[in-house]
This record gives sequence, C-alpha cells and structure tokens, in this order.
Amino acid sequence: MSIVTVQLGQCGNQIGFEVFDALLSDSHSSQGLCCKRENEAYQASCKERFFSEEENGVPIARAVLVDMEPKVISQTLSKAAQSGRWKYGQHACFCQKQGSGNNWAYGYSVHGPRHEESIMNLIRKEVEKCDSFSGFFIIMSMAGGTGSGIGAFVTQNLQDQYSNSLKMNQIIWPYGTGEVIVQNYNSILTLSHLYRSSDALLVHENDAVHKICAKLMNIKQISFSDINQVLAHQLGSVFQPTYSAESSFHYRRNPLGDLMEHLVPHPEFKMLSIRNVPHMSENSLAYSTFTWAGLLKHLRQMLISNAKMEEGIDWHVRPSLSGPSSLGKMSLNKDLHFNTSIANLVILRGKDVQSADVEGFKDPALYTSWLEPVNAFNVWKTQRAFSKYEKSAVLVSNSQFLVKPLDMIVGKAWNMFAS
Repeated sequence: MSIVTVQLGQCGNQIGFEVFDALLSDSHSSQGLCCKRENEAYQASCKERFFSEEENGVPIARAVLVDMEPKVISQTLSKAAQSGRWKYGQHACFCQKQGSGNNWAYGYSVHGPRHEESIMNLIRKEVEKCDSFSGFFIIMSMAGGTGSGIGAFVTQNLQDQYSNSLKMNQIIWPYGTGEVIVQNYNSILTLSHLYRSSDALLVHENDAVHKICAKLMNIKQISFSDINQVLAHQLGSVFQPTYSAESSFHYRRNPLGDLMEHLVPHPEFKMLSIRNVPHMSENSLAYSTFTWAGLLKHLRQMLISNAKMEEGIDWHVRPSLSGPSSLGKMSLNKDLHFNTSIANLVILRGKDVQSADVEGFKDPALYTSWLEPVNAFNVWKTQRAFSKYEKSAVLVSNSQFLVKPLDMIVGKAWNMFAS
C-alpha cells in the first residue's frame, strides 16, 4: 500500500529529500546480503510504498512539497533531479514569495486558510495516483511558522477530508537553547492541534540527533544536512519493508497501519520515539563487528534508561522487581529515571536475523499495568540488511521518553508569558 508524504516548511522539505534519497539508495544497494529474488521483492515493495513510475523509468516520489518561500523547494527539486535516481512530480509543489516569520498563528490562521484549496488539491491528486492508499506521512518542525502553523492546519484538513486514512506526523523537537525566541509557544500550539487530528506523532529531538552526529558519527562541523541524514537513516530503517507476521516470504503491505496497530493502543498516548543501533561513521564501521545479543542488550538498556544513543547509557537503571506500575502511580523517588513503556516495536534487519533473541523486551516490568506484554511488544524481521550495516536493530517506542522535554518546553512558555 502506498504512502503520500507531505513535506512542510524548510525543515520538512529538507528532511523529506533525505528520506526519499535514503530509501531509494538502500533499496538499490548491493550490500543487501540476500538473494536476487528477495532483493527484487524488497525493491518492488519499497517502490510501491513511496514512489510511482514515470514513462522513462525514473521513480517519482509520492510527495507534496509546501513552503511559503520558494528557495528551499527549488533547491530540493533540483537536488532530487540531479541525483538521476529519482525525482519529485512536476506539479507536486506549492510555494509563495512570503514566509511565515516564525509565527505559528500566521501560518495557521493566515497562510493556511488562504491557500487551503491549492494545497489540498495537490494532495488529492497525489492520493488519486495510488492504487492502494495507506495514509499520510507528514514531515514538519515545531519551532518555526510554516512547518508548525501550516502543518497543523493541513493535518486538521486531512483529518476532515480523509477521516478513514491514517495520518502520522514526524515532528522535529527544537533545540533546548533554540534560535527562535517564540519556539516554545509555537511548539505547544502545534502539539495541541496535532493531538486532535493526527493518529501518531513520531518525535525527533534536535539535541539528541546533534549528539549522535558529534559522538557517534565523529562529525566536527555539524550541518543541518548531517542531522537530516541521521533522521533519514532512522526513518528509513523503520519504513523499509519487513516480513509480515503470517509469512517469512512476503513483505508487509500496510506499514502505517501495522505501526499504529502495534504502537498506539490508546488514542491519548500517541507520541513515539526511534532508537537504533549501531550508528557510526564509515571509518569506525570497517573495524567493528556486531552480534544480535550485543545489539539487543544495548537497545533494551537505552529504552529503560531513556538514552538516545549507545554512548553514555546508564547501566544502573533497572526495572522494578515488584512488576509493572501504573503510569499514574510512579514513585517520586524514581524521578522518572526508569522509562516505563506502553508499547514497543523492535525491527531487526540483517544476517542470521532468525537467531536474534528478543525475550528481554517481553519483561512485564517494562510496561504499564493496563496492557499485557503479549499485546505491548512486537518484532519485525528481514534478512535483508539496511544501508551499510550487516546487522541493525531499531526500536520504535511509545513510552515516557518525552515527559521531561515536554515539562521544560511548557515551563519556558509559561515563564515567557508571565514576564
């Protein structure tokens, strides 16, 4: 089933480009470590989800690009065309000459209603090209004006016009010391509106991704492009095909639906995070070997200690021996150091994947008391390696990971309001 991606604002369009480029690069990689027939099935499944064919054989991204300034969209279209591997549709973008001035209200209340018909018509045309439509993947930031304001407005319209289709928003959480003075206002307004209209919010924190670039990728001068490539790698490792539960020879047809089914058991708890291992530079990878036991041990500890990357994991955090606790009855002494989960999905890709033991993620102590671990944990697998890694593991989690950042952003907004 096909997914239509909606890229909003500078951040959404730049990340969207990197995501499509990573997906296509991986699907045509010679390092997949699997047979030709399996590789062809993998490529076909990826293409069905994210690309449509043009007559000359160049795949076209199933995407709509929206920005209130032309510069970023022009650069994005040009970079995709120059790659020679894929491109955006000729009439799949909407831009204006005037930005939103980092003002959420201007994006939501002025640009949104003014350009609603044009933007929704572009999305409708893209949806009509799909033989089998799964839903929308909406990429946006929360700090600025266009991505956050128009993003919230468009998501609300999608809920009204496509109420039976799934909507997942990938949102970029701003830097704690951010460069936009009203980013805390923008973020809270964005979240409050998305919570009413989106089915799931996939959150990436800029600070966490920046640390991955610095400490794991060994990048000295970190650019937005570096950060976007890390994001694209994480998103690609989630959305690329995996085997269905029923058969180890057929790829899942409905990735958005399966993600929602496994990770959002209650509509009030819909904020998801991604953690992946390993993550390292090309130079380090040449001297590294991995075992499933080692990767999964690190990934589990990252989950329960709420670590965003392998480096600096707190190994002292342990699940409670008394078993699962209610989210509403957390001990004050724990200070939320232990990250209780509602639901977790582990995605394993690579060599000898069937030998991987995920029993550690089924521990009832990891989960809230109102959901049985049998319903709270799922695993997807494929022998097809992702990107440059012989073995890789990804954890998509619905947990308490955002409690502290959310408290901070709300506190800062109230402080600014009070002053």
